Amino acid sequence: MTKNLAKRLDGKVCIITGSANGIGFATAQKFCDEGGISIICDMNADQVKAATEQLQSAGGQAEGFVMNVTDRQNIDQVVAAVIEKYGRIDVLINNAGITKDARLVNMTEAQFDAVIDVNLKGVFNCTQAVVPHMLKAGKGSIVSASSVVGLYGNFGQTNYAATKYGVIGFTTTWARELGPKGIRVNAVCPGFVETSILASMPEEVLNGMKERSWLRRLGKPEEMANVYAFLASDESSYINGIALEASGGISL
Repeated sequence: MTKNLAKRLDGKVCIITGSANGIGFATAQKFCDEGGISIICDMNADQVKAATEQLQSAGGQAEGFVMNVTDRQNIDQVVAAVIEKYGRIDVLINNAGITKDARLVNMTEAQFDAVIDVNLKGVFNCTQAVVPHMLKAGKGSIVSASSVVGLYGNFGQTNYAATKYGVIGFTTTWARELGPKGIRVNAVCPGFVETSILASMPEEVLNGMKERSWLRRLGKPEEMANVYAFLASDESSYINGIALEASGGISL
């Protein structure tokens, strides 16, 4: 008789921001497959409802909340609701992010501020709201979305690059502060991934992205979800403070 093996995220309560579509949804789906409880957080109520129902209909444990990572009161309400129902938060995936690209000479202050507010301050907001509950439990895993742009920069992405560099700074700082308390903090640096953000890009631009990867293709959301699942799980129990590049080797 084959022994039933526990899944990697059995019973773990996992808040995933920006998870109604793209990499975030793929991550929520992966976490459900691994036995986790996926708390889907996103801004569009219809998309949150659809994503949650899709996971539930497939047998996953999922719950959805409309949440804006720039709104501290909204975040606190969601965190309180999760704690009230489940009693804990085991995993936080800071995945929510936006782009508003322009060259430095053309970038508006509004474009700069919007990206900083979501991609950088949003990570701060969500982490600060969740950490007290992890500290009380004496354990937890926080994984934030950086980017290869946060490692190497990118033309036309002053605001985005700044936020993704900043996320790595958060990660290394919080790994020092929270590691001794049993909370691991890591970041993922995806390369160019097949999501709706790339759908409107010209074919020649997409081909250029593929050529930069030594696998000669774009990444898939599911491949990024696999990385998140590893870092969220106890399989990575001695990994703390890293920024893991998942780019097909574009830095080689």
